[in-house]
Amino acid sequence: MAAARFDPQDPGFAERVRASFDRQGAMHTIGATLTSVEPGSVVIELPWSAGLTQQHGFLHAGMVATALDSACGYAGSSLMAADAGVLTIEYKINLLAPARGQRFRMVGEVLKPGRTITVAEGRAYAIDDGREKLIATMHCTLMAITGRDGIRH
Repeated sequence: MAAARFDPQDPGFAERVRASFDRQGAMHTIGATLTSVEPGSVVIELPWSAGLTQQHGFLHAGMVATALDSACGYAGSSLMAADAGVLTIEYKINLLAPARGQRFRMVGEVLKPGRTITVAEGRAYAIDDGREKLIATMHCTLMAITGRDGIRH
């Protein structure tokens, strides 16, 4: 995937994205780390963990989708205004191969940014013995939200 060049609205986008990622309990729960934040492009990585597998020992498709959704969402967020949040309103995932590997790399990239709606694309890779294999793709539609600090429970 060749990333398009976009100019972020917020010069502090990288710090904002990293701070938001740090507040996300789901990513902490699955052991994910944010390894790259560029305008319109984000990379999230996670290690294989027995607690995240399905019955055959592969990383569960739900874990792949969760991390890939966050990569796409943060890619979109990186181009939004400083006071905007992001919500996924739709995604489609194609599972291309079993998620077998020691590590996984999820890449989210914006295809079309917008004031309210942004479209992103994601690719998930399994890394096994230093080799990467494409295991999933995602098409994601995101919505910018403003005026909300989030729901706290």
